[in-house]
Amino acid sequence: MTPGLTRDRFAPLLDSLRWLLVFVPLASIVPKLDGTTWPLAAVALVSSVPLLWLPSRPSWLLPISLIVLAGAGGALWVYEPNGPAVVIVYTALFYAARLLSLPAASAAGAVTLTATSFLISYYRLGLRNALLDLALIAVAVLLGLNRRARRARLEQTELALARARTAAEEHAVAARLAERARIARELHDVLAHSLSGLALNLQSARLMLVRDGASPETLAQIERAQQLAAEGLAEARNAVATLRDDLVPLESAVADLVTAYRLDTGAAADLTVHGEPRPVATAASTAVVRAVQEALANTRKHATGAPVTVELAFTPDEVTVTVLDRQGRRPRPGGPAGYGLRGMRERAELLGGRLTTGPGEDGWQVRLTVPA
Repeated sequence: MTPGLTRDRFAPLLDSLRWLLVFVPLASIVPKLDGTTWPLAAVALVSSVPLLWLPSRPSWLLPISLIVLAGAGGALWVYEPNGPAVVIVYTALFYAARLLSLPAASAAGAVTLTATSFLISYYRLGLRNALLDLALIAVAVLLGLNRRARRARLEQTELALARARTAAEEHAVAARLAERARIARELHDVLAHSLSGLALNLQSARLMLVRDGASPETLAQIERAQQLAAEGLAEARNAVATLRDDLVPLESAVADLVTAYRLDTGAAADLTVHGEPRPVATAASTAVVRAVQEALANTRKHATGAPVTVELAFTPDEVTVTVLDRQGRRPRPGGPAGYGLRGMRERAELLGGRLTTGPGEDGWQVRLTVPA
């Protein structure tokens, strides 16, 4: 139970006894029935059957049954004003006021009043009995309306509490995303400043070495350091992107890598997406993007100018990416900063996925599958 929320304990008790409130009075008046009242009792019994399967949202049958039950019970009541049939009328009007729409509940009350008024007039039972009829009918209706209002208040309170919980959860998520975005901005600023400065310093050093006639080996080391700084900056930006709440879709990130490879090398590069693209977990998305980056980097190094085909497949439980270069030359097993094939395989295993590399049908193939 939600703290501070009082449940309606009386209604379940009445619901559990609802059919007895009709059947017991009928059974008690059976010995007194005659040729006129037997049909009324039968109608009351049949119309009470839907009370056995009282739905939370009444169907079309329940309003009709309660209206008929109210009329038949009212007629039986008039035949014996002080008899148990009053319980049948009370039950019918109570549930009509509690469960039915206002027009249907009004119809049940009108039928009861009409039946009792006609029979009171016909049998001349007197003003006292008529007033008693009206008073008991009013009590039943008012109690039913009270239970309806109480139930409506409880439902509104529960709905308000549910909305408050949802709002609190959304606020917490928004706060976490805002904090992640703040951290991402700070990391990006620090890393971009440091690594960009390193790359510029290395470029200046290379120009000075060229001016001073340095050996080709020295220049190659400086150029390699420049490349490592550029790759480190790219990797840092990708890592920081995982903290942001505005990540691009996985298929768009892979498409950007394929386009960059095509523009950088001038070689043919195609992307094919299978299945319905969908959001995937950040870790899985990062692993796929890193695998494509590493595979394309190895193709640049060891199969320069090779045409590349990338396939991205979405299934209900997994995401698979396949990178195939047409020259089929085996890359080195490692790469800078641990992002070689070994690092790709370790990352896949941590996620419960698998990485396969080797000759494919038309070239060298790298395939990564991760749960997502």
